Amino acid sequence: MTITERPYGSWPTPITSELVITAAVRLSDVRVDGADIVWSEGRPAEGGRTQLVRRALDGTTIDLLPAGRDARTAVHEYGGAAWWVCDGIVWFTDWADQRLYRLAPGAEPEPLTPEPATPRADRFADGDLAHDRTWIVCVRERHAGESATEVQNEIVRLAAHVPSEPEVLVTGPDFVAAPRLSPDGRLLAWLQWNHPSMPWDDTELVVRDLGTGEVTVVAGGPGESVAEPRWQPDGSLWFISDRTDWWNLYRWVPDADIEPVVRTDAEIGVPGWTFGSARFAVLADGRVVFARRRQGFDALAVRELDGSLVDLDLPFSAISAVRSTGPGTVAVVAGSPAAESGVFLVDVATSAVEPLRPPRDLRVDPSMVSVPEAISFPSVDAAGERRTAHALFYPPTHEQFRGPDGELPPLLVEIHGGPTSAAVPALSLPVQYWTSRGFAVVDVNYGGSTGYGRAYREQLLGEWGVVDVADCMAAAEWLAAQGRVDRNRMCIRGGSAGGYTTLAALARADTPFAAGANYYGVADLAALAADTHKFESRYLDRLVGPYPEAREVYEERSPIHHVDRFDRPLIVLQGAEDEIVPPSQSELIVDALRARRRPVAYLLFDGEQHGFRRAENIRRALDAELSFYAQVLDFELPADEDIEPVTVENL
Repeated sequence: MTITERPYGSWPTPITSELVITAAVRLSDVRVDGADIVWSEGRPAEGGRTQLVRRALDGTTIDLLPAGRDARTAVHEYGGAAWWVCDGIVWFTDWADQRLYRLAPGAEPEPLTPEPATPRADRFADGDLAHDRTWIVCVRERHAGESATEVQNEIVRLAAHVPSEPEVLVTGPDFVAAPRLSPDGRLLAWLQWNHPSMPWDDTELVVRDLGTGEVTVVAGGPGESVAEPRWQPDGSLWFISDRTDWWNLYRWVPDADIEPVVRTDAEIGVPGWTFGSARFAVLADGRVVFARRRQGFDALAVRELDGSLVDLDLPFSAISAVRSTGPGTVAVVAGSPAAESGVFLVDVATSAVEPLRPPRDLRVDPSMVSVPEAISFPSVDAAGERRTAHALFYPPTHEQFRGPDGELPPLLVEIHGGPTSAAVPALSLPVQYWTSRGFAVVDVNYGGSTGYGRAYREQLLGEWGVVDVADCMAAAEWLAAQGRVDRNRMCIRGGSAGGYTTLAALARADTPFAAGANYYGVADLAALAADTHKFESRYLDRLVGPYPEAREVYEERSPIHHVDRFDRPLIVLQGAEDEIVPPSQSELIVDALRARRRPVAYLLFDGEQHGFRRAENIRRALDAELSFYAQVLDFELPADEDIEPVTVENL
């Protein structure tokens, strides 16, 4: 095949914004119901709603929710675990009113919870069905007003099949999660934590005897994050803890000591941004199948009965759910560097994989796909001490085009959100959208990211806006010094917390970046501390400092107070209904740049919250960002794509 020389950024590509959204789904969870497998699909083409799909043993699939229903909860704003299934019946929280519904086969959804006086005031998530199938325990978040201080998080019990008034079982802690009933229904386990901790900081695993009321704190406390409590048929309680720096797996039996099940220098757990994570499954014979992350990549492994740990020979690099489906099989939601996420059945003995919900057929030649390379590079901490940071690097890749001789590709530095999160090492069409056009992309796991142990995660404590910025700049400078990217065409982009890092990096006199793209990012840390939802209302206490005591630090690290340093073009993209980072944050920075007549583009998307879900908006945002770079980096857009230009003011 002839390779044609063409300027970087201008390569024609089959990976267009239309392909990004065509038949795209977001797969997040999978459940087992007898011989059936049920999973959730977020569908941008249907307004971003979450549909539930049931697959029978014969391979037939059906959508479970009728038109207009959306299995999504607003608890903690980020949601998760909005549905569960048993004996063909589905229980789900509907996005429209946040009430809990019961859906029997062939019937219409029936509300189980009362209609609150204020719409959406009561929200439900993370339910567990009693073994006699008569009642449910779940998390209820009650909003008594607009302020984060007027939100109460509790564990409640309610009838599983008829409407009832929820009975409060646990109240008092600022946050509760993962209510789980023992096999005999006598014991209730749950997680709890209080401000200013987040679930990856300090949580407690608590067990209560529902008969006597006796309470036992099983694990957790200061300096320990506990997740995923799960009772087993023998009455033992399994859970994940980072008590040895890594989120590993442990087992507790009442009136006995905690014993480790899996100890490894890798992360089994994930940060609790959403409810319902499922990173391990116990098989009937006692073996344990678990996902673990090491050096930025997931793998599926098994703990054998003799205690040995064996990695399964699988292509997966990102695993979001693991559920036991039988004596020797598990269902997983997983993706690889060459394929988007799908739902698969894995035979633990043979590593054979059966697709249950295959990734969509992209009809893109594998030679077009840029495969991530794990890199580590030198950086510094706030005191200037040397340390090592990590990232995933994607080189520009195309089967038909290459850049001009003597030129290096432009670089996009990708900043994940959170900030307590990590780059996802599975095929992402939004990443390939750039690499197939001639951009290099580096997805930075800066200090504070997950997947590298608690000590690495805590490097961001008190240093948000410092360590993350240093690592993103260091990644770009290191790649330029290696001769892999053009030092003069390095750009930075990020959403939410990544948007803040983008702004903070651009608001520096020594910024190495030529331009930036900010998706619903934070411009004013003090405004965020004063105007955000309960779950994150004290997050900044640890990342920056308590407010207002640390007011000077907030001002120093807030990009809005340093617009005089902004000399690089910026595009800002924002959801009009975002309650986590409200539009006022974006408009502060946009108005300031306009006042200083700096190059800026601003797009506000109606109907979007924190993260774009609608297909037309996802497409418009990508194409607008590409148009922005074409204007500021001075390259031509491919003639065969109908890309609507974005207006860059003051360019």
